[in-house]
Formats: sequence, C-alpha cells, structure tokens
Amino acid sequence: MNRVPLAERMRPQSLDEVVGQDEIIGEGKILTEILKKGEPVNLIFWGPPGTGKTTMAKILAKEYKADFVEISAVTSGKKDIEQVVERAKVNWNLKTRTVLFVDEIHRFNKAQQDAFLPHVESGLIILIGATTENPSFEVISPLLSRSRVVVVSPLSKEAVKKVIWRAGEKEGFSERLTDEAVDYLAELSGGDARSALGDLELALSLSNGKLDIKTIKTAAGKKVPGYDKKGDAHYDNISAFIKSMRGSDVDAALYYLARMVEAGEDPKFIARRMVIFASEDIGLAGNGALSLATACFQAVERVGMPESGLILAHTCIALSLSKKNRDSANAWYAAQDLARKSMGLPVPTWLRNAPTKLMRELGYGEGQKWEAGFHLDKNYLPDEIADQVIFRK
Repeated sequence: MNRVPLAERMRPQSLDEVVGQDEIIGEGKILTEILKKGEPVNLIFWGPPGTGKTTMAKILAKEYKADFVEISAVTSGKKDIEQVVERAKVNWNLKTRTVLFVDEIHRFNKAQQDAFLPHVESGLIILIGATTENPSFEVISPLLSRSRVVVVSPLSKEAVKKVIWRAGEKEGFSERLTDEAVDYLAELSGGDARSALGDLELALSLSNGKLDIKTIKTAAGKKVPGYDKKGDAHYDNISAFIKSMRGSDVDAALYYLARMVEAGEDPKFIARRMVIFASEDIGLAGNGALSLATACFQAVERVGMPESGLILAHTCIALSLSKKNRDSANAWYAAQDLARKSMGLPVPTWLRNAPTKLMRELGYGEGQKWEAGFHLDKNYLPDEIADQVIFRK
C-alpha cells in the first residue's frame, strides 16, 4: 500500500503539467514570463483550495534552484519564522536562494506578517504566500506592495476530469473508471482537484471493480455540489442575496444566505458585503443599519460557525426590512468623479491652514473662528466648481 496520498503523487512537476490555470500560465502569462526572466518575484497566490497554489510555488522554487521552505500560518508562530530566517542566512552565505512558502498567510496576524518584511525587502527571503481570502483585507499593505498578487482560478469541471483521468493512467487504474464516475467526482469537487483525488482514492479502496456512484457517495460523505467560492456560483449567489435585500424580499435574502452558508462560504465575506450594503443601499434612511452590520461583522469574527449563521440571519432580516436610500452613496460617487476632474484646483486661501505669520498675512485662514457651526458666506469649493451640487436631497 502506498502511504503517499494520491493527490501528492499526482502533483505536477512543471508549469506545463499544471491544469486549468491558462490565465496565469502560458506564453505571455505572468508565471511563465517570471520564469523566463529568471529573477524571483515575491508572490501572493489568491484562490480556492485544491487549485495548485502549493504546487506552483514548489515548481517556481525548483526552477530558481532555491531552497524551498514551507510553513503553515495555522500551526506556525514567531519561533518558526526566526528559524526560517536563520536557515535563509546560511543559504545566503552558500549563494543559494530561499523560497519561503506560507500557506494560509492570511491567518498570520499583523505582527507576524511584519516579521517577514525586512527579510523580504533585503532579498534574503523570496516570499510566496497562499490565501483563500482577499489579500487586500488580510495581508498587510507593506507586504502587498512588495509582492505580485496572482489570482488562481477554481478548476473547471473539465479540468478536474482531466486530472482524474491522468491519475488513472499514471497509477494504472484507468480501466476501473467510467465516464459517469469521473463526471460525478468532478461535480462533487467544486473545482478542488485535491478533494476529487482524495474522494477517488478512498472510493477505489472501498471497491474491487469499476467505480459506481454509490461507492463514490460513500467515500465523499456530505458534499455540496454546484458551488465554488470563487467561481460563477459564488458571484451569482452573493448578487442574488444583495438584490433580494435591496428589494426587501426577506424570504429570498434568507434563502440565498442559507445557500452560501451551506456551501461553506466565508461568513466574514457575507458580513462584509452587508456592511457595504448598509451604507450604500440604506444609508440615511436608517443610520443604525451601518452600526448593526458592523456589529454583525465583529460578532462573526469572534463567534465563528455554525452559530454565526444566526447572527447573519438576524442582520439580513433587519437590513431587508429597512427603508432604502442611496443619497449618500450617489453623493460619494459624484464627489469622486468631480475630484478626479479637478484635482489641480487650489484650495481657497481662506480655508487653508495658517501656522505662520507670513501665511496669515497672505490671507490663509482669513476670517475663521473656532466656534461650533461657524460659517462664512463664501465658496467653500474652489471658485471654478463653486456651482457644483454633489449631495442632492
């Protein structure tokens, strides 16, 4: 019996063997071009599980002829980071590069992420992080600014089927596979090749002959097919959820919320969208909505699943039933548009800060008083756009 899992045995050894990532691998695509130039780049792979993030990191390190060090933010701490740095220093003296792969980098807190920074800046460590969360929210800005974010797509059903058939050919069990069984395994995977291969391996061990659907169901356990957290279903469901709340349809909003939760959607993502909705769609019609949605996000962070479902449902119902008003959102979009068109206009002199005598003599801050609600009958906007109305009641 082979103790190495099938998914590990099937791990691609070159970019050419990676399936389903045509947006980032191939002539003129980012990973291929990085390898062509031969100069390592700090990367953040952002995508769902089982799509090849670890595999691609290993391939890059191999091509760089670098020492590959892998840690998981779930199980590693500051001491592990320090050990990696010491190992990298030894490698540096031996003229060997060090690629540090951090799985689930979003689980490191700010202080832990800060610990990488000086060594990434100096080039001692080539950092490749992997995350299933939006890096904009979960990775500190200094690390993001020194890295390229590479979006890793969920695998299509056809790509997963290709992975399964390839495994059958390499391992010699392709005669036990049928089109129906492979199709069902791919459907259950939700774009996760590792999950598909894990289900396949267990199903093969439970059966002596050709695989049938019943055996696969037994091996797979409870699955939620037809939903992947970064594909069309992800966007379609969140879109339907938001539009249902906008239309004040409580039943529909709760239904799409339940679909997302059952499919394993990140509850923080749902809560984050409700915070945006509270400001954009309810706005001035219910100023308490934003506070409720923000409290929902904080509660979800602290409580976790499955109890967070109650908190999400509570907030969903409240936001759906609230009156809607987009005046503040429309005003913000109008302000952004006007600012982009007039960035070069000077701030009126009388509105400027006046910390020195010369500036006061030049009229800076003229007529200002430190009084609550103090108003001068002047144009607060630059003269050139003084007639513009941004906020329309």
